[in-house]
Amino acid sequence: MKEAYQACEDIIKKHSKTFYKAFSFLPEENRNAVWAIYAFCRRVDDIVDESQNPEAELEKFKEEFSRFASGEHMSESPYWAALQDVFQRYQMELAPFEDMITGQEMDLSGRIYYSINDFESYCYHVAGTVGLMLLPVLAPGKEQELRDGAIALGIAMQYTNVLRDIGEDLDRNRVYLPEDVLKEHGYSKSLLAGNVLNSSFISMWESLAKRAEAHYQEAMETMYHYPSYSLLPVQSAAIFYRGILDSVRANGYNVFSERAYVSEWQKEKLLANLV
Repeated sequence: MKEAYQACEDIIKKHSKTFYKAFSFLPEENRNAVWAIYAFCRRVDDIVDESQNPEAELEKFKEEFSRFASGEHMSESPYWAALQDVFQRYQMELAPFEDMITGQEMDLSGRIYYSINDFESYCYHVAGTVGLMLLPVLAPGKEQELRDGAIALGIAMQYTNVLRDIGEDLDRNRVYLPEDVLKEHGYSKSLLAGNVLNSSFISMWESLAKRAEAHYQEAMETMYHYPSYSLLPVQSAAIFYRGILDSVRANGYNVFSERAYVSEWQKEKLLANLV
C-alpha cells in the first residue's frame, strides 16, 4: 500500500505545488488519503484535457469506477488500490466522485455557460465536489457543519482556475466565462478570441473575481469547525489559491500569455499571517 500511496503523491507533487504544500502539513494517514483523492480527480481531468481519445478513455474510466463502486478489488492499479484503502478507513460517499465525473463530461460536450448559475453548477461538479470528497478525511463527524463551506471553497478555487487559465482554455477551444457576464460588461467572445485586454475585460474579470472572493469568505467563516490537525492545511490551501487572483492583478490582468502563480516566498509570507 505504501507504493500505491507514493504513486498518488507523485501525481499531486508534479501537478499542484499549491495543494501539495498546503496538505503536506497533515498527519501521514490523512495526507495519504488526500493524495489518493487528488489522484482520482487529476486522472479524470487529464483524460478530458490531455487524451487523444477522451470519449473512449472516459468511458473506460467510468467502467473502472463502476467496478470500484461495486467493491471489486482492483489491486492492478495503485490509484484504485489507494482509494479503496481510503474508503475502508473513512466514511466516504460515492456521490461527489460521481458528480466529478459528470463535471468532466461537461467539458467533453463543449458546453456553453449562458448564465452565472450555469457556470457555478459546472464549478460545483468539477471542484465543489472535491471539498465534499475531502471532508471525511479532514473533519470526520463535522461533515454537515462544513458541507456548505467546503463546496464554497471548491467553487472559489474553480473560479480562480478559470480566471487564471483564460488563455490556456482558449487554446483548447473552451470558454467558461458566462455569456451574460460578458454582455453585462460590454465584452464578447470575438474580443476574447483576439486576446483583447481592455477596460471591459478587466471589469468583467473583476466581477467574477469578486464572486470568487465572496465564496472564499463564506468558506473561511466555517473553518473553525475543522479539527486542529487539518485547520492549517485547509486555510493554507484557501489563501494560497486566493493569492492567484492577486497575482493576475499584479501581471496587469494578462491571462493570455502569462500564467499567474504564487511564489514560494509569497506562500511563506501568507503562512506567516496565519500562524
